[in-house]
Amino acid sequence: MTEDTGARRGRGRRPAAEVRAGVLAAAGRILLTDGLRAVTFDRVATDAGSSKMTLYKWWPSPGALAAEAYFAQSNLVLDFAHTDDLRADLLAQLGSFVRWLTEEGAGRPVSELIGAAQMDPEVARAWTESYALPRSELVRGRLRAAQQDGQLREDADLDVIIDQLWGACYHRLLVLRAPLDDSLVERLVDQALNGAAPRQA
Repeated sequence: MTEDTGARRGRGRRPAAEVRAGVLAAAGRILLTDGLRAVTFDRVATDAGSSKMTLYKWWPSPGALAAEAYFAQSNLVLDFAHTDDLRADLLAQLGSFVRWLTEEGAGRPVSELIGAAQMDPEVARAWTESYALPRSELVRGRLRAAQQDGQLREDADLDVIIDQLWGACYHRLLVLRAPLDDSLVERLVDQALNGAAPRQA
């Protein structure tokens, strides 16, 4: 089956960006619906109306494709608002992440991808480069702006704040298998911003 058979016959060759977006969308749907093992080049190519050779050309493995597809899907729902209220922005972003995991079906594929990344260097590289580092930099940029606005101390460790917030969610998801909900989000954000030291009278 070639790239442009079936419903697309007569249109000519599709732009590479369109083909890639279609493949990522198809892989993302399969990942969220049926899990990591269901993301095969055969099935994704069929669902996307693309040739399997195209997928072999662009991704070293189905796992690497799944990791990039996860980023593409999550990017649609995990937009980071930037208002004048850092606490409100963190609550909105972390709350969206928790709902993405618990209500929108991402908890299982996230667990599977992180597990696969421990054994497969291609999945690990794709997860880090396509998702983990870009997401961390997005948060870091918002926290830097808060520092410049005086909402955080100049010496605040931004990476530790990120670890406190998102790391706690991953720890509950992967290790403790404890509930994730909006009440946890509020407690995490307040703890990260206020710390554990006694409040001054």
